[in-house]
Amino acid sequence: MDNPNEDTEWNDILRQHKILPPKKEAEISEEQLTGMLEETIREKQGGGMAIDSMGLDELDELEDEEDERVLLEYKKKRLAEMKLAQARNKFGELVEITGHEYVQQVNKAGEGVWVVLHLYKQGIPLCSLINRHLTLLAKKFQATKFLCSISTTCIPNFPDRNLPTIFVYLEENIKGQICGPMEFGGMNLTQDELEWKLSAIGALKTELDENPWKKRQIHDVMRGSILGTRREDADDDD
Repeated sequence: MDNPNEDTEWNDILRQHKILPPKKEAEISEEQLTGMLEETIREKQGGGMAIDSMGLDELDELEDEEDERVLLEYKKKRLAEMKLAQARNKFGELVEITGHEYVQQVNKAGEGVWVVLHLYKQGIPLCSLINRHLTLLAKKFQATKFLCSISTTCIPNFPDRNLPTIFVYLEENIKGQICGPMEFGGMNLTQDELEWKLSAIGALKTELDENPWKKRQIHDVMRGSILGTRREDADDDD
C-alpha cells in the first residue's frame, strides 16, 4: 500500500476528495528552526551577522509573510532567554553583611544561587586587596551573590590567622573554602587568579582558558632569567 503521507499526485487527489486526511505539518526541532532562520538571514543579507548576536529590533526587520512564523518562534525563544538572564543577573555588587543578616543573605539566597562570602578585618592588606577584586568580580558575574563581613562580627572568635577566608555556598551548603594568606598566594594575588579559584569551586563560570597563576610563574621565571643574564654580563664587563 502506498504511503498516505507521501507528496504524490494520487494522494493529493484523495485528500481533495477527503478520502485521505490532510497531511500533518511536520514538527520543526529547535536545531532545524535555528538553521532555517540562519539560512533565511544569509539569503537576505548575503552572509551578515549571526542570528544569535541579533537583538529583537533586528529580528523585527527580517519579518515577512514567508518566514513570519519561524521568526516569531525564535523571537519567543530569545525573549525567554533574555528574561532568564535578567532574572539571574540580579546582584552585581559586593555587599557588607552582619552576623544577624547571615541566615537571610546566605541560607535564604535562593534556589540555584551561588554565594561567595569573604571574612576579613580592616588593617590587613590582603583582605583589602581581595575586597577590591571581589567588587570587580561582582560586576562581572552578576548571577553570583558576593558578600563580605568582618570576621568576628559574622563568626565570634574567628581566628585572625585564618584571614582572609572565603566561603562558597550553594543553597545553604558549603561547596568550598579558601582559607589563609598562603591559599590566596599573598599580595601577588590577581583578579584573574581569584576568578580562577572561585570558578574551580563552581561559584562562577570563567572564560579564562588556563590558570593565570601558571602564566605569572612562567613570566616570573623568564624575567628572573633575563635579570640574571644582565647581572652576569655586568660582572663580565667589570
